[in-house]
Amino acid sequence: MKTIFKSLLVICALAAVSCGSNKGAKKSEAVAEVDIPNVEVATVFSRDVVQQVVFTGNVEADVVNNIAPQAPRRIKEILVDVGDHVKKGDLLVSLENSALVQSKAQMENAKIEYDRTDELYKIGGASKSEWDARRLQYEVAKASYENLLENTTLIAPISGIVTARNYDKGDMAGGLPVLVIEQIRPVKIMINISENLFARVRKGMGVYVTLEAYGDEQFAGKISRIYPTINNATRTFAAEVTVPNYDERIRPGMFARVTLPYATVRNIVVPDRSVNKLMGSGDRYIYVLEADGTVRYSKVELGRRLDAEWEILSGVEDGQKVVVKGQTALTNGCKVNVLNK
Repeated sequence: MKTIFKSLLVICALAAVSCGSNKGAKKSEAVAEVDIPNVEVATVFSRDVVQQVVFTGNVEADVVNNIAPQAPRRIKEILVDVGDHVKKGDLLVSLENSALVQSKAQMENAKIEYDRTDELYKIGGASKSEWDARRLQYEVAKASYENLLENTTLIAPISGIVTARNYDKGDMAGGLPVLVIEQIRPVKIMINISENLFARVRKGMGVYVTLEAYGDEQFAGKISRIYPTINNATRTFAAEVTVPNYDERIRPGMFARVTLPYATVRNIVVPDRSVNKLMGSGDRYIYVLEADGTVRYSKVELGRRLDAEWEILSGVEDGQKVVVKGQTALTNGCKVNVLNK
């Protein structure tokens, strides 16, 4: 009887162990299933991406004229001030004209003598040498008067805006220009372009200009001049950008950024959410979904930032699926549960 009772106890113990083992296995499987990270993926494709580079420079007037007489003269009147717009041919400054009056009288007298000699020469009453002398005398007097006239009344040689005034009425003009006039329709920006783009940049290429004063607003311009030599110290070449500036909102001295699109290439583009930064370095990487449901770490080379996307130069292939959500729980080669299959 005792032997039968012991046998029953052994059987019950074995059954209990067996049940406990099955429950433990199910619990382990449940834990393993919970530990598989959930992710979302996106399929990436190649597309045309504009290649561009940004340069900085300062805005300059297209033309700058210094208004000054050839010889020092006292200022009689200045008719414009800083900030005034002027047109080509406008009278800007009147200078003391006593010498002009005397020169005009000399010119008129020389003209009378020349006309008299010319009449006599026509009827044989004067020699050719006398006629030549009177004509030369008149032309010299006329040139002297016109030169004094030009330097007694200063005229605007261009249309533009007055940006400097160095004298007042009654001052003796000399040394500095009386006025400075700048033509700001258009304006220009000088930029220095890397040598490796020398063969790609052409006169007439379109550019986009942004200015600190106007935030992200873009102004259209073009390459108007390319300098033919390379600076051997900086390995750059100079180019001139022209912006029409019809409304004159752009002013000389403003700081400008010039965006130059120079080519179009076909590259992979990925959502910016898929790109991760490797701690302790500047490397960027992406998790790529494999056919067996695991993810692979892939180091990538970034190109341009395109709003909410990145251009990828290497590291990802056309048509691959990349993880865009859930990267923090991933390790290289781990199995994942894709939520947006």
